[in-house]
Amino acid sequence: MFDFIRKHTKITMWLLFLLIVPSFVLLGLNDHNRSADSSATVARVDGKNITQADWDAAHRIEVDQIRASMPTIDVKLLDSPEARYATLERMVRDRVMSAASAKALLTTSDQRLARELQGNPQIAALRKPDGSLDMERYRQLVGAQGMTPDMFEANVRADLSTRQVMAGVTATGFSSAGAADSALNAYFEKRELQLARFSPATYAAKLKPTDRELEQYYQTNQALFRAPEQASIEYVVLDADAVSKTIVVNAQDLKTYYDQNIERLSGAEERRASHILINAPKTAPAAERAVAKAKATELLALVRKSPDTFADTARKNSQDTGSAAKGGDLDFFARGAMVKPFEDAAFNLKKGEISDLVESDFGYHIIRLTDIKSPKQRSFEDMRPTLEADLKKQQVQQKFAESAELFTNGVYEQADSLKPVADRLKLDIRSASNISRSPAPGVTGPLTNPKFLAALFSTDSIEKKRNTEAIEVGPNQLAAGRVVQYTPVRTLPLAEVMANVRARWIADRSAEEARKEGSAKLAEWKSNAATAALPESLVISRIDAQKLPGPVLDAVLRADPAALPLLVGVDLGGQGYAVVKVTKVLPREPRDAAATQQERAQYAQWWTAAESLAYYKLMQERFKVEITAPRPAPGQGVTEANATQAASR
Repeated sequence: MFDFIRKHTKITMWLLFLLIVPSFVLLGLNDHNRSADSSATVARVDGKNITQADWDAAHRIEVDQIRASMPTIDVKLLDSPEARYATLERMVRDRVMSAASAKALLTTSDQRLARELQGNPQIAALRKPDGSLDMERYRQLVGAQGMTPDMFEANVRADLSTRQVMAGVTATGFSSAGAADSALNAYFEKRELQLARFSPATYAAKLKPTDRELEQYYQTNQALFRAPEQASIEYVVLDADAVSKTIVVNAQDLKTYYDQNIERLSGAEERRASHILINAPKTAPAAERAVAKAKATELLALVRKSPDTFADTARKNSQDTGSAAKGGDLDFFARGAMVKPFEDAAFNLKKGEISDLVESDFGYHIIRLTDIKSPKQRSFEDMRPTLEADLKKQQVQQKFAESAELFTNGVYEQADSLKPVADRLKLDIRSASNISRSPAPGVTGPLTNPKFLAALFSTDSIEKKRNTEAIEVGPNQLAAGRVVQYTPVRTLPLAEVMANVRARWIADRSAEEARKEGSAKLAEWKSNAATAALPESLVISRIDAQKLPGPVLDAVLRADPAALPLLVGVDLGGQGYAVVKVTKVLPREPRDAAATQQERAQYAQWWTAAESLAYYKLMQERFKVEITAPRPAPGQGVTEANATQAASR
């Protein structure tokens, strides 16, 4: 055997090549199919691609931010096709603005950045009593967005630079009073009309379809009588609750956790102090600082001579507007809450002592320590429930991260069954029947997630009965499923949908009869106006449509004022037909000066918005914007198949 290999090395190499390479090719293609979606290009701006993965990540960040600010919002609204496409359009706009900013060499100075950050309400709320920024809370705030302070400030700087792109348009937009008045008066003018409606309901009772007519209608319109594709599935869900069931906190771990965290859990020492501040910023001239120091030294001598007058002296002399009215009282604070020179001095004093002059970036402080609150150490048994919940939460988070990787790999590597990953991670295999591509009413959990449903109805899942990939269906929640049985779209038998066929035939035919009679009356009344049997006049406008159907309102407002009185016919589709006689145009009521001015200002805003949109469209052309992802159709969540199924019931 080995002699043969040695003597026929080239033949052996070719045999190995033929056996091994195809397997790598097949595996490679399979991996490629699984990852192709994430690397697919969904848009292109200035020659740079936006991939599906970029889009998914951006939408996930937006959803997290919205849920953080609006915890009760329906998650389904945030993950709808329309919401996802809106995220993509915002990404494209940001890329366009960024490219335009870079091409125009627009920058933001450090001073402009500082003003923007100081004006941010969330950052302003992090200021300490002495006016300094609580850096630890600031890091936590930006860290919640997955950024460091440097990254956050770079993003703000970039945003300020891109705002300058549109500033030339938005800051110079205006409209003349004459143009505004002309447009607004035309928009709000009224029309007087008479309306005759020809409703299908009038003709429906007279129609008696034959079996032959119904069968012919069914054969011609079979697309209306189809049952949607459906599937029976199995699926597993990995979330924090599932992981929590597998974790039992070890008593020794609990005791170790208590010993290691007793100081943090018991709380830090807090001190209460009052101070007198004489303002002298670091940037102030030396002479000004010297005057401030002299005044502070004088006050220090005064309060040391009479400590009981400290509060009165602070009220009269302290330049800290936040605490002066309270006699300089700053309430209790722990380490890290004050600027370092102030903190060091306060935590080195004994109760009742008055410090020397303390110099900070804000000026000169005189500090009096008024109280000390020492932390009370609680026993292990007292804190055991809290400790157990805290430690278990940490272990769940750690275990979830590990389990998520096992889950993701498991459903992919053993793609013909969910049982191996369910057994390994102690998950329940759930089942559901009559699942369609759109969420069914009343359903909760993963079966409401459009991405999960799309994966279930993918070609790979339906034809090969393979597991879907692990889909993120919520925060810290993954799901994977597989199709057990699939029923494709099918045309329902006539006997099963006969009532629906009859109802549709009558609706179509009665609408047709209404159109015929309405068209005939229109022709008759045009040729002989005296025969027109029309009801009393009514007055309509864009802001008071009198419940007129949209097509009728549109036809009335489009009627040529020079040709009045004018008869117009309007086809209302399934709602029949309408004949409208537009008799006159009525001007809008006069407006007072204040209302007129307000309207002109609003019109100027609309005009500026239109100019901004036109400028953005021009930039889209300049930077060769191309969105390859299809725009979702309005109401995409309800398919024709769903509507047909509902009608058949």
